[in-house]
Amino acid sequence: MTIKVGDKIPAATFKVKTSDGIKDMTSDELFNGKKVVLFAVPGAFTPTCSLNHLPGYLENYDAIIAKGVDTVAVVAVNDPFVMGAWALSTGGEGKIVYLSDGNATFTKAMGLDGDMSGGGMGTRSKRYSAIVDDGVVKALNIEEKPGQAVTSGAAALLTQL
Repeated sequence: MTIKVGDKIPAATFKVKTSDGIKDMTSDELFNGKKVVLFAVPGAFTPTCSLNHLPGYLENYDAIIAKGVDTVAVVAVNDPFVMGAWALSTGGEGKIVYLSDGNATFTKAMGLDGDMSGGGMGTRSKRYSAIVDDGVVKALNIEEKPGQAVTSGAAALLTQL
């Protein structure tokens, strides 16, 4: 079942690449007592994700934080080394938290997984954005077409804050 506005974020443990190596970050650490903008992409380094979706969050980062957001995070069904490399290559390291959901555990628990095996990508996340306040979903924007980042883009989300 797909998560919806008013639901609590499921418990999960992500992997994040830090200067000290790969570390675990739990959903409680990320969301409890914080206002978080979370967006999900089908894959790091993929065209729409790298050229459209993520850049909008980087460009609007200061405006999002100015609206009282504590953390901006991106999640993808990629390993933490790929997510770390993506953070470095996009200039987002130190701003956006790049969450690895390598086994799609969190993505499946959210009910936002999709079969992209036709394109050779296997199970991936649907493209979405969410505003999460103290672990509770306050807004959820799921893209109808994975090659677009309009509904889940930073500009649209900024109007919801």
